Amino acid sequence: MVKFLLWCILFVMCWPVALMALVLYPLVWLLLLPFRVVGIAVGGALGLVAAIIFLPMRMLRAI
Repeated sequence: MVKFLLWCILFVMCWPVALMALVLYPLVWLLLLPFRVVGIAVGGALGLVAAIIFLPMRMLRAI
């Protein structure tokens, strides 16, 4: 809702910029999508490495 209100204010102040932002937002989102996928994959890989590293400590703590 806040983004919409900010866009409305921008539309009133400078409508060409607001329309350009409205058109370019989906394109920028599509361009950044692969980086989000890579970030999720790297986060999962680092979580797996951390789980493997901390597994012996968890097993010792359980004893």
